[in-house]
Amino acid sequence: MIKKGEKIDTSFTLEIADENGGKKVTFSDLLDQPVIVSVYMKNNTSGCDRQNKSLAEKAGEITQKGYKLVAISKDTCQSHKNYAEKLGIGYILASDPDHNFARATDSLVEKKMYGKIFSGPSRSAYFIDTDGTVKAVIEKIDTANHAEELLEKIKELSS
Repeated sequence: MIKKGEKIDTSFTLEIADENGGKKVTFSDLLDQPVIVSVYMKNNTSGCDRQNKSLAEKAGEITQKGYKLVAISKDTCQSHKNYAEKLGIGYILASDPDHNFARATDSLVEKKMYGKIFSGPSRSAYFIDTDGTVKAVIEKIDTANHAEELLEKIKELSS
C-alpha cells in the first residue's frame, strides 16, 4: 500500500456520477484542491451504507476544511446516482470497476467471500494533495465513524 509522502500516478480515468448519468475524468482533473478518497465496496450493503451515511452527515464540514470528498466503488454511475438520492449524498461518487485507483495506490488485497478468494480494493481512505502526493492514509476505516476519523486526520495534518 502506498505510504505518506509518496506520489501516485494520477493519469488513470474514473467515471463520475452526475445528473446526466456519468462522465469520464482523469483522476488528475479532480486535484484542483486536496482530495480525500474514501474507498468502499458496494452500494446498498450494510457496512458501505454506514460508511457513506457517516460521510454524508459531515461532508459539508470536510469541504469547509478545504478538501474535496470522493467516494469510490465499482458500482455504475446510475447505481451511484440512485444511491446518492437515497442517502442524501452531496459529494462525488466515482465508478472504478477496473480498480484503477487501487492499482495506483497499491491497495488491491486478497479477500474471501463464501469460500472464494478474489482480489479487491482495501476499504481505506487517502488524503491526496494537488500534485498527487499522499498526505495521509487510513488503512482500515471504522465504517460507522468514518467522517469523524477523517476530521481527526485533517486536524492532525493542520497542526
